Amino acid sequence: MRDLTPRQIVAELDRHIVGQQEAKRAVAIAVRNRWRRQQLPPEMRAEIAPKNILMIGPTGVGKTEIARRLAKLTGAPFIKVEATKYTEVGYYGRDVESMIRELVENAIGLVRESERTGVEAEAQHRVEHRLLDLLVPPPHSYDVGAEVANSPERYERSREKIRAKLAGGELEERKVEITIEQKAAPMMLTGMGLEQADLDLHGMFEKILPKHTTRREMTVAEARRVLFEQECDALINQEKVNSKSIELAEDLGIVFIDEIDKVVASDTRGADVSRQGVQRDLLPIVEGTTVQTKYGYVKTDHILFVAAGAFHRAKPSELMPELQGRFPIRVELNDLTQEDFVRILTEPDSALTKQYQALLGTEAVELEFQGDAVEALAQYAFRVNETSQNIGARRLYTIMERLLEELSFEAPEMHMGRVVVNAAYVKERLEKLTQDEDLSKFIL
Repeated sequence: MRDLTPRQIVAELDRHIVGQQEAKRAVAIAVRNRWRRQQLPPEMRAEIAPKNILMIGPTGVGKTEIARRLAKLTGAPFIKVEATKYTEVGYYGRDVESMIRELVENAIGLVRESERTGVEAEAQHRVEHRLLDLLVPPPHSYDVGAEVANSPERYERSREKIRAKLAGGELEERKVEITIEQKAAPMMLTGMGLEQADLDLHGMFEKILPKHTTRREMTVAEARRVLFEQECDALINQEKVNSKSIELAEDLGIVFIDEIDKVVASDTRGADVSRQGVQRDLLPIVEGTTVQTKYGYVKTDHILFVAAGAFHRAKPSELMPELQGRFPIRVELNDLTQEDFVRILTEPDSALTKQYQALLGTEAVELEFQGDAVEALAQYAFRVNETSQNIGARRLYTIMERLLEELSFEAPEMHMGRVVVNAAYVKERLEKLTQDEDLSKFIL
């Protein structure tokens, strides 16, 4: 885990997300507290639980992005789930514990990538030897008759020549034949309530079903990639990966539960039993329980849960009291203003204007956005959000795509050129659509 102070975390988040300082500070403190907990003696560490966060705000203001960027910044396993998907089938949808299994799978990927860096040098060395064996088969693999006494010397000389050519990249297009192992993929039943029963069936079938090997001819360049993957898999200790992944998920995992407001029971009959049931199922996971996965048992006591919802029709106080108590930190995210849209279009490292400049730059088209154009785009996005459904910063995606649709279509035939986008350019392409409220609902 990177040793970042709250101020450094907020500064990193500012590079990608505009505004919402209160939410950034809350998550920065929560992450720093996890680092502080790691420095404590084991007996005290076990007593300190994470302070889960409830984010309240409309769609498109940065709730998910804050959590996702935070996980990437700290190298923590992260998953995003929608609370509503646990209510899709009858009264109970997917098993709520499946979110923890997905978190562990995410941790497995992170740990494997980390372990892979440690074995890369040895794997490359092994790949070179295997390629040499394919290009210059050992003497015992063919019949040389009376020349068998001289073959080892000739073999070594040939091998050194090929090694030099291989290192110089001269044999990348030479064809070789390699063996690829294909595991039989059993058909698994999935659906409501079957996740628990499914835990070890897949692993059991993998051991029982035969493994098929096939011979494939490919270039040295292609074979190097395939052999490298095979050697990395052989060098990585899977048991070590599994245990480290469980530990990583337990200590640093972040689960983002979106649309938590959609499981608040309303006054109407029907789905209320389902919604209450989802809250009851979520409670032990957030509170701290042990979940069985195919890699081992995972304790959720120290996983950080970040819940989010718009809470247009419901209030956080309408959640079950026990569940409310598990989210002690509450932050409200603000609606985006026209000034925020201007900053979103220009300030972040991957701002939309910069993305389109890079995309069209691949066609040798230089795209320039003038200041008045950015102001006009922000004004249109804000106006459409005010007059129709407010979808926050996501409105900028539809606005920008509509604005540059013609240019994106024509760019390959332009070969090269410079296009300046000013306020007049923006008005010409967006004014009619944004003024027609009925059209804007469907097109923008």
